[in-house]
Amino acid sequence: MSQASDELLKKPLYVFDLPQELLVTLQLKQSSLSQAHTLELPITSPKDTTDADQNPKDPKLPSTGCVLCSAKFLDVPEQRRHVRSDWHNYNLKQKLRGHKIVTEAEFDKLVEDLDESLSGSDSSDSEDDDDQKESTLTTLLKKQARIGHSEPEALDEFSSKRRKRGSGKPPLIWLSTSLLPSNTSLGIYRALFTATEQEPDQDLVKAVRSKQIKPVPSKPPTDASNGVPLPAVMTSPQIFLCMVGGGHFAGMIVSLAPKYGRKSTGAEERQATVIAHKTFHRYTTRRKQGGAQSSNDMAKGAAHSAGASIRRYNEAALESEIRALLTEWRDFIAKSQLIFVRATGSSNRRTLFGPYDGQVLRQNDPRNRGFPFSTRRATQAELMRSFIELTRVKVEAIDEATLAGAAAAAAAAAEKASTTPKPPSTLSQPAPSKPSKEEEEAILHTSQLQALIRRSKVPALLSYLSSNSLSPDFPFHPPISRANHHATTPLHLAASINSAATVLALLIRAGANPTTLNGESKPAFDLAGDRATRDAFRVARSQLGEDKWDWTASHIPPPLTKADAEQRDAREKQEIETAEAERRKVEEERLRKEAAAAVAFKGADETAGGKRGGGKALGVVEKTGAEKREEEWRGLTPEMRMRLERERRARAAEARMRGG
Repeated sequence: MSQASDELLKKPLYVFDLPQELLVTLQLKQSSLSQAHTLELPITSPKDTTDADQNPKDPKLPSTGCVLCSAKFLDVPEQRRHVRSDWHNYNLKQKLRGHKIVTEAEFDKLVEDLDESLSGSDSSDSEDDDDQKESTLTTLLKKQARIGHSEPEALDEFSSKRRKRGSGKPPLIWLSTSLLPSNTSLGIYRALFTATEQEPDQDLVKAVRSKQIKPVPSKPPTDASNGVPLPAVMTSPQIFLCMVGGGHFAGMIVSLAPKYGRKSTGAEERQATVIAHKTFHRYTTRRKQGGAQSSNDMAKGAAHSAGASIRRYNEAALESEIRALLTEWRDFIAKSQLIFVRATGSSNRRTLFGPYDGQVLRQNDPRNRGFPFSTRRATQAELMRSFIELTRVKVEAIDEATLAGAAAAAAAAAEKASTTPKPPSTLSQPAPSKPSKEEEEAILHTSQLQALIRRSKVPALLSYLSSNSLSPDFPFHPPISRANHHATTPLHLAASINSAATVLALLIRAGANPTTLNGESKPAFDLAGDRATRDAFRVARSQLGEDKWDWTASHIPPPLTKADAEQRDAREKQEIETAEAERRKVEEERLRKEAAAAVAFKGADETAGGKRGGGKALGVVEKTGAEKREEEWRGLTPEMRMRLERERRARAAEARMRGG
């Protein structure tokens, strides 16, 4: 089996072109089957129960009962249907508002009264397929909101929390085969199946087999009418993918029929066939702030800056471009089996789904899907990556016994956590304590000292330390911040910003301790980033003497007097100036020799030309136009070369016009 499985998994498996031997042995995993039955039960009205008046606090209520509605059921599916019913959801809203829980008979009476009140005002059925009728529960809540003058947010809260189709389902459907080890599973994204194919009474394996498509032939079939070859991708199933967000749009129509080609090495490779693709990009997002300009206008009012006007124009232009493209691709989209859309934000969804005149995409289209994985910026490459991710079979080797044990342990831990009351201290986070007066004063001194050090105000810094009786090694507050963890004292901060004058003043005039360590266990010298700052530490060591501090612990090198440092700097400066003068002298000599040689060559050329009646000198090759331009451009930047070339072409055009 090992050799057969290795041969089977040698190439990536494509959902729409699986090997025949794999299709024959394919089976649905039992875990996937149970999840499908659990998560896809139909939503129906609750059946009558015999014990509607049972006490909700009765401890003898079975596990298949509903404590909220005081009802019990024969099996788990019946309980799930009750949880999705209008009666249960109505009682849930009543409990949240602190109102009385109603029985099933009382709820039916409320619904009957509602139907009677609406029977006389029923309008004719709308012919627009997009209009959806309100549910019984939504209408009932609206009526009670009008009668009781309750909060208008109640209906919106309920509508936003209604269970949407497909919510809570795992993104992958797992399959198994006898050709692979028992711990190896094959995963296919649920989004590739229709809602009908995912019904509990449907066979998903049969659906996978029905999705197999023959590869595209190397020679396209010919039309019997005129003998013109028809592209195979036009007759094969296809899907539509698009992404929009942040001013980027990418759309693509891809054929599901596999196409085989050969690499440069001769090996056969499966390729995707893109029927059409298009990308747009407009500047619509505010830099460094995020969010579209339209969202900012709705939140804070319309801005009147030039950038805001440009972004508004680009949003409108991007919307018109996207809708024009969708109209152009209307036939392709209508023939697509599935539509995958990623639209971030309400404005982007309005761009795609309207409503607008002649819209192509519809919100209630059963083909609509979202990408069941994370996606990046909307580009053609990202769409192709998403297509490959969607259509490639996932192969996972999982130890199901370990997973089952982990799931059981997690369930037990969750049950224990739910039954064990939490201590009062963990129910709410303690409020941050207010800093004391001493801490507030230390924070104030820290801000003042850091500002003076960063601006290199040495006299003001020394005066502030003296007037406030602060130590030169004053620790910055709060010490837990990252900046204060790196530079904990004024000397550390001065060394980290390479302020040599401040370092020298703190060491000599203020008496700062160079052996003090910061939060990273480093002395101030280790934070110095240039030679001038390091020389300031050495000069301070020479002036303070070897007995002042433990210079070894401070990592400061041997002492250096100020005079020695100035002499070294002057010597290095003199060496640099001497080297520059020598270079200039050599360059001037070279230029002088070249000028003399050019004058001599010109004189010899004129003499030879005079003797031959103005002819050219022997051995002299005339330079081409390109060589002359190269000499003219020597030493120029690309921008200057481009400018000279434009001027040359303009002069040539003027000459031609004058000559004509």
